[in-house]
This record gives sequence, C-alpha cells and structure tokens, in this order.
Amino acid sequence: MRKFITTGLIGLLVMGCAEYLPISGGSLEGRVSPLPQSLDKIAQDNIIQLETRVDEAYSVNLWVVEVASHLHVFAGDNKANWVEDIEQNSNVRLRSGDEIFELAAVRVNDPTIFAAFSDAWEAKYGNRPQNESVEETYLYRLGPRNP
Repeated sequence: MRKFITTGLIGLLVMGCAEYLPISGGSLEGRVSPLPQSLDKIAQDNIIQLETRVDEAYSVNLWVVEVASHLHVFAGDNKANWVEDIEQNSNVRLRSGDEIFELAAVRVNDPTIFAAFSDAWEAKYGNRPQNESVEETYLYRLGPRNP
C-alpha cells in the first residue's frame, strides 16, 4: 500500500500537480509587493502559499477565502506546524502568483466571523469545514503587519 501511495504522489508531481499537495517547503520566492486595496485577485486563487518562521523558513500550500475584507487560512482542528509557528511569531508571508505579501496572522475567535468564513468556504470549495467549532479549530485572519 505504501508503494502505491508513493507512486501516486510521484505521478502527481510529474504531472505538475505538486502545488495542490500539502507538502511543506522553505523560503518563498517572488516579488515582495504591498497588499492591494482589493483582495479579489488573491481570494480567487484556489491555493496560496504561506511562509512562517523567520529564522528557518517553512512554507505550505493552503486554501484561502476572503471574509470581511480580510484573507483567511484554516487548519481545521489540526495544530499543524504552521499553526505552531504562528503562535510563536505572527509574521507570515503569502505568495500569490509571483507576488509575495508580508502579513500578520491573527487567530479568529469570533463565532460570527467563523460562521461567515464557513459560508465563504462552502461557496468557494463546495463543502463546509468538517469542524465548525471556533474554539476547537485554527482559523487565521491575514492582514497588514503593524509597523
């Protein structure tokens, strides 16, 4: 079974589908740009790349939705490596296309925002989050860093 999974993953990589796999990487490359007033272009991406850890860059492919004029990324109830990194340092970098945006991540604890996020997630990806408890999951709002 393990050989079958490995072969399948290699096949996806060869076919150019690596960006859709939750494989972590290092430092993101691209042109650093200011966050645009309209987030429509970024929010239309099915997948963005998010980089955490200033000292030893760690990046991961994530789904993204826009809620209340902010981008949001979601780990569900999985306290993934990138979630642990954000708890240590909220500064992140987001890559969309060839542009990189330097942002800050703030955990969402507001049930109203979480409900709006769930609706936006379903509208974009066709299903609701598996766990919709704001207390048990890791939802982050991305926005400009404080100077």
